[in-house]
Amino acid sequence: MKERVVVTGIGVVSSVGLGVERFYASLRDGVSGAASVTRFDSAGFDHAQVCEVKEFEPARFVRNQSVDDIGLSAQFAVAATRMGFEDAGLDPQQLQGAEYPAIFGTTDGESAPFEALTLQMHESGSFDPALLRMVPAQQIALSVAREFALTGEALTISTACAAGNYALGLGYDMVASGETPIAICGGSDSVCRKTFAGFYRLGTMAPVACQPFDQERHGILTGEGSAVLILESYSSARARGARIYAEMLGYAINCDATHMVAPDRDSIAACMRTAHQRAGIRAEEVDFVCMHGTGTKANDVTESEAVRQVFGEHRPKVTSIKSSLGHGMGAASAFGAAACCLAIDREFLPPTLQLNVQDPECDVDVIANHAVSARPRVVQNDAFAFGGNNSITIFKQVECNGKDHHGHA
Repeated sequence: MKERVVVTGIGVVSSVGLGVERFYASLRDGVSGAASVTRFDSAGFDHAQVCEVKEFEPARFVRNQSVDDIGLSAQFAVAATRMGFEDAGLDPQQLQGAEYPAIFGTTDGESAPFEALTLQMHESGSFDPALLRMVPAQQIALSVAREFALTGEALTISTACAAGNYALGLGYDMVASGETPIAICGGSDSVCRKTFAGFYRLGTMAPVACQPFDQERHGILTGEGSAVLILESYSSARARGARIYAEMLGYAINCDATHMVAPDRDSIAACMRTAHQRAGIRAEEVDFVCMHGTGTKANDVTESEAVRQVFGEHRPKVTSIKSSLGHGMGAASAFGAAACCLAIDREFLPPTLQLNVQDPECDVDVIANHAVSARPRVVQNDAFAFGGNNSITIFKQVECNGKDHHGHA
């Protein structure tokens, strides 16, 4: 029989704080992680606001391998995983040798070492082999596996900004099929000059703030960090008395492959419908949508149109946490999944910040500027990427004996 899949732990490294409690409090209180970039020299750019992780001390989390041997994205992933294990009540020492998979999504992998290598080759014609070893994106998942001596699959998925949901979907399949009782899933990326410059040249980099759905929005702010969800079979979680944030009901992925950067409304809508069908729910059951919501003109309108197409007269509450965290690239939808699980567990809906006048073309029910109290039962997490890669994950409040996890009938 198919196993039910639940979320028993969340680990977060973000621009608005480290750990699930800081992440929750920042979303609830409307904290923004935007600040001037420090990761690279911003000379030549008219503006360089990003959402960087602050006060991160990798040696606190990377204990079983040299911090100097792994890049920042891998360090973030290891840190988020360690916090996720702690949150789930799992002792890393007792997990050594476990055949649990570590599955991570990313966009840039380790671009900072790649950029350093490029500079070295340009200036001297030679390069540091240690930097070269950090570059492959696969090092993100491998670093997590090495850190915790896990012997399951170590996979890094590079489907850009939809990759976190892809990782969660694969982990869901592995747990639901009984292949493993636990899967470590998420996304990780770090701010880099290459991606910043690319969005800047596209004219989609906001000068000050990310303002999804606002009439005067100017684009994204690049962000960074990692979010990890510990997916576990319901039977395993119940047997060890674990706390449960939410149940993952299912997911869907598709690829319209019609344009490298332009989102496709009908393909996005089709992905939503498939996710609902696979999760065994109707559209009208969805209470909240954590939208991709990048703050670009094209994305916000296209995604809003897809939501209206799928939900019709039913208008679920929606938000974009990129207004707070920036665009975490491969970590973005993992951040969204964490926010969805916290919305269910903490009975609140996070706001879209900096929303002054809503664009009439974005005709969706946005939670503006302030969090609201709510008891969402079913929530949807959207992610759409360059190349037409779309992914949706669905989460639900867990019910036991006719009551939800808070004891409400």
